[in-house]
Amino acid sequence: MTDPADIFPILQPPREAWLARAEREPAIEPDLPIIDTHLHLWDYKGYRYHLDQYAGDLRDCGHHVEASVFVECSTMYRDHRPEHLQCVGETEFVVKMTDRAARAGTGRSGVAAAIVAYADLTLGPATRETLEAHLQAAAGRLRGIRQRAKWDADPKVRGEHHAPRAGLFREPAFGAGIDMLTQLGLSFDASVFHPQIPDVAALARAHPDASIVLNHTGSPVGHGAYAGRECEVHAVWLAGMKELARCHNVSVKLGGLLLNLANFHFVHAPRPPTSTELARLWQPYIEPCIELFGAARCMVASNFPVDKAGFGYGTVWNMFKRITAGCSAEEKAWLYSGTARRVYRLQTDVLFPSPEESTCHPG
Repeated sequence: MTDPADIFPILQPPREAWLARAEREPAIEPDLPIIDTHLHLWDYKGYRYHLDQYAGDLRDCGHHVEASVFVECSTMYRDHRPEHLQCVGETEFVVKMTDRAARAGTGRSGVAAAIVAYADLTLGPATRETLEAHLQAAAGRLRGIRQRAKWDADPKVRGEHHAPRAGLFREPAFGAGIDMLTQLGLSFDASVFHPQIPDVAALARAHPDASIVLNHTGSPVGHGAYAGRECEVHAVWLAGMKELARCHNVSVKLGGLLLNLANFHFVHAPRPPTSTELARLWQPYIEPCIELFGAARCMVASNFPVDKAGFGYGTVWNMFKRITAGCSAEEKAWLYSGTARRVYRLQTDVLFPSPEESTCHPG
């Protein structure tokens, strides 16, 4: 049997034949507008996920996904450029691909409607140069930056894409980079493991004017050194989220739990989970976020194609809709599109009240 360390948190290409074994489910609330706030498009060696692959997932899911936010994933860097500018190639790649498809009439205008790019925020003047280059390349779509700070003493937990050291968010040079983002009207996507959630809270308190988005429900970890410690992990995660919820400049992306929480061993499962089964696994983390932060500070995210290793695109949306079945129409409007429109400044014909005016949970 495959060692869990060989599965989590390593990116796994989807097994299409296995995904085809999924029980067929009709879309729940198929007309509810959705903005997918965490989508990757990439061209890795041996693993390609471009617009044509995403279009297939979108077509088959049965849900009204009207737009998506592209989030950096270290693809298509330009090695011939100075190191701090190589990442701009990723933004160029996404804009070129989506614009070309739109002109040809083969793409949807809402794909990558907002871009969250990568920049090293600790480089001072070089950081400013990177941000300006992204702004120029993004054709008006740059909305934020993500610099992953995931770090853990266990190398099996750290995985491939981790910070070079612990405590990145508490460094003065990083804080100066956050101030640059705020000056340019850009948000920051924070990616940490659950024991590091207090670092996000410290960053938010130190920079109250910054707009910070916690990725992947705070990435609770259930493998490596955390395997078999589910109750302890949840308690530490929940304590961190309660502290973070007091920072009103922080929003949360719900979902993205497959590879870190590791409570569904998809490699050994005979078929993908149903949306009911997935909701049962993830509800203990998603529901408290909505209760603590309020719907106006939470937004749904597929984390595709990373989470496609475990289930299909339609399953993730049905899972969210099962968990949020008891929410009001206003709360659902925030969760599925309103918060994304506000945080990532996406154009809309629907006017949402500010979080302060909303009747949703105040968080």
